[in-house]
Amino acid sequence: MASSAGGAGSPCGACKFLRRKCAAECVFAPHFCAEDGAAQFAAIHKVFGASNAAKLLQQVPPGDRSEAAATVTYEAQARLRDPIYGCVAHIFALQQQVATLQMQVLQAKARVAQQTMAAAGGQAAGSPHLLQQRWPMEPESLSTQSSGCYSAPSCDGSASMYCFGEQEEGSYTR
Repeated sequence: MASSAGGAGSPCGACKFLRRKCAAECVFAPHFCAEDGAAQFAAIHKVFGASNAAKLLQQVPPGDRSEAAATVTYEAQARLRDPIYGCVAHIFALQQQVATLQMQVLQAKARVAQQTMAAAGGQAAGSPHLLQQRWPMEPESLSTQSSGCYSAPSCDGSASMYCFGEQEEGSYTR
């Protein structure tokens, strides 16, 4: 425990950020260490507020509080990066990446099947129904169920707009 009751004499990261004395029953002490906890708690305080974060952690069973603190920290940091979508933008980007990778796997399997059939003397190009029977997953089953657009920064610093669902699907660079 990082609280002053723990014997170290230094407050936890949350109490250090709030510039208050860390009590023995501090709900933040087990989750925000004195060293780097203040920086993590700063995001939580800015997005949710210290009081709301304390109430949230107190409502969670003690065994799950560590996971809840990590989740709230991640969501707060994501909200600071993207105030509108928060961590949802990252989730959508990962879903799109999974769908793209699944499509690439299907294409690679289809190429392997064509090569195997060509090597065996059959013509895979003349019988596409054989490939569909062997690889029944259709591209439509890879799309997400929701719809909308979001923007996400790319590695080169530009922002990309991603649309999915009822919108025109695809990636657009701004």
